[in-house]
Formats: sequence, structure tokens, C-alpha cells
Amino acid sequence: MVDDAASEPLLTDAAVAPVRMSNPADSQFARLIVDRKLCTSNEVELIRTELQSDGKDAANGQLAERLIERGYITRSQVVRLNKAMDDDSLYRPAQQIPGFQIQSKLGQGAMAVVFKAKQLSLDRTVAIKVLPRRLSENQEFVDRFYREGRAAARLNHPNIVQAFDVGESSGYHYFVMEYIDGKTVYDLLTETSPTDEAEAIRIVIQTAEALGHAHELGLIHRDVKPKNIMITNAGDVKLADMGLAREVDDYATAKDEAGRAYGTPYYISPEQVRGEIHIDGRADIYALGATFYHMVTGKVPFDEATPSAVMHKHLKEPLVPPDHINQALTSGVGEIIEVMMAKKSEDRYPTTTEVIEDLKAVAKGWPPLQARTKYDHALLETLATTGEIIRPESETEPLHDAGATVAAHWIVICGALLALSALVNVILLVTR
Repeated sequence: MVDDAASEPLLTDAAVAPVRMSNPADSQFARLIVDRKLCTSNEVELIRTELQSDGKDAANGQLAERLIERGYITRSQVVRLNKAMDDDSLYRPAQQIPGFQIQSKLGQGAMAVVFKAKQLSLDRTVAIKVLPRRLSENQEFVDRFYREGRAAARLNHPNIVQAFDVGESSGYHYFVMEYIDGKTVYDLLTETSPTDEAEAIRIVIQTAEALGHAHELGLIHRDVKPKNIMITNAGDVKLADMGLAREVDDYATAKDEAGRAYGTPYYISPEQVRGEIHIDGRADIYALGATFYHMVTGKVPFDEATPSAVMHKHLKEPLVPPDHINQALTSGVGEIIEVMMAKKSEDRYPTTTEVIEDLKAVAKGWPPLQARTKYDHALLETLATTGEIIRPESETEPLHDAGATVAAHWIVICGALLALSALVNVILLVTR
């Protein structure tokens, strides 16, 4: 299952039959028209006044019909407005949650709608995620929704969006969380791409720290991507959306999901594509590496026409080194990303701690020792078994300074042999 919502097709007037009006004269319908800037509030009131003068009841659908007659809106727009209300995609569901005053809609995805609201009891601004009624009839979606709430509630870290409450009211399942006043990394990429290297490192370090906290508690996120990394107006990074989070040792769920790909195609790890049962935090490290790649190059690591083709490339296609795309990048950043995105999980950083160490080193102008150690190990292993110097299995491009690295190793080895020989000679002289 790919957690990526498809775009809804646009409707044209020619494709629309006579429209069903679901109480369009109520305040919600009128508010939708004004909010979407289809009409001004004055125009809506003008039509209502006309209807009253004609002795017609707007509650019977006459408001929408008259707006169409006057050319303010089209029938296809009315269809979409009715669908929005039927799918609970705007204000109505959230208004059913007691103790909260809805202020605006923040966004909508395939699984839920998120609102900005005021929690009246504590006089604070929060975000409320609401599961649409059409999904509430599917127990799998409901269970996943509550799993997200429980997973988020276990986490207490400054770089993770805090969970406050989860529950159900009037048939609507909701999840109350910390409101983040800012933007996502996805928004950042839309505005400025590629991201400045130093800023990208700063964002990835804080995200890695958030993931490290989750991993220590036995949780894997499984959907790290630009849209799930938020940046507050103060510059703090917040990891969001635990909708696909799973406990590492939850083998019952893992077996139920075996063979299915859970994640977002552009950033998903190879083991998630294969639907493997045994995955761990290194899957998140891969996804964070893919996000890092997107930030510093302005391109996703692998692109194709369909999600399945993109995921196939994660499995089989060699990664184009990021510093080959953005030649302004330092080689250290390129090395870090390539290790994070190694095809085999055992070739990646074992934990986010090592990722953070290398990122902090590169930020100071030092080499990424953890990444280079992995490269050096792979080189020596290959040299010992084949006598050839090649890149690790997951990569095909020449290593950064590969010749210099191998030469340095031979110098060290020769030096060690000379030192050992000298020591043996000294021992022989002393014992004579």
C-alpha cells in the first residue's frame, strides 16, 4: 500500500448531470462558497434577498440554482462543494468535537483532514486531525488512526510534534496534537530548491535526533519525507505524522503487512518495497537520506512515471551521487547520503547517532569518519577477495578520492610492517 493520495479529476460542466443539492442554503454551504472565493458574502446575501422576494425557500436548494443562473458558480463547482460536505472534508466534522473551537482548515490528505483549533479549556491553539466518516466504516483505517495516536503519545522530544488526545465524538474519530506555526520541508523545496547545504544539514540533524528518540523506544516511522518534516517560524524542526509508525517487535502486524509496500514511493527503503517482516530504524535512515538528497539536489533520488517503477528503481537502480548533480556540494555530504541510502540495510549507518556524528563533523569542515570507514572497509574487503578496487555493491560511480584512500592504506600497512620489523630486530639484539 502506497500512502500517497492521487489527485482528484477535475469535473467539467459537460460531464455533470442535474445536481443534487444537500441543504445548500445552510451556513456551511454559503461559507464554503465564500471561503473558496467563488462568490463574495455580499453576492450570496443578494441572491438570498432575491429568493425571499420571490417567496422561495433557499433551504430547498434554490440558493445554488439561483447562483448558477446568475453565473456566479457552475454546476461542477456545486458538485465539488457537495462532495466536500459529504466527505466531511471541511468544517462540519470538526465542529462535532466538544471543547474545541475550529478556526480554519490546515490541510487534507488521503487519510484525514487537519484543522487549526482553539482548545477552550486551556486556551491554546492546537491541530486536530479528523478521520472522514467514509473511512470510519473501515476498521483497518480506524485501528491505524488510533495506532498513530498511541505511537505519538509515547514520544516526548522537542523535535517531534506532541500528541495531546485521541478519541471519538458523534461518529468522528479525532487526534489532537501540537499546532506548528511554520512550513514543511516540502514547502521549503517549493520556494527554494535546492536547499542551502548548511541549512539542509541543520534540518537533517534535528530530524535524525527525533528518529533516534523514536528508535530507542522501539518505534520506526516508516514515512519520513519532506511533507512530514515541519519547520517552525523560529527555525525548530518537528517530525510529524506517525500514521505508518510500527513497533519493531510487533511481528503480528508485520506478518499481516508482509509483502505490501508501506511508505511513499520517492523516499521508501528497499526493504519496505519488498514488504519484509524484519525492518528496523535503518529503513528510516534510508528515507531520511532520500529526503536529504532531494533537499540538496532539488531532485528526488529516483523518478519514473508510476509509483511501482519508482520503487523498482529503489531496489535495482544505482544512485547517482548527489554531488554529481549539485557540484557545489562538499564530498562529505555526498558520502553521508550514499551511506544512508545503501541498498542493503547492513551497509548503512547502524543508528542515527552515527549519522549525526558525521553531519556535525561535515558542518565543521571535517571529514565524515563513519561514512569513510564504511567505504574503506568495503574497499579492503573487495581488495582481499578479488584484488580489484571497486565501489560497494550498492554503488557504481567512482569513490570520492578512492585512489588516495587506497594509497593511504598501503602506506599505513607498509609503515606497520617496517615498524614491526624494527621491533623484532631490537628484541633479537637485546636477547643476544
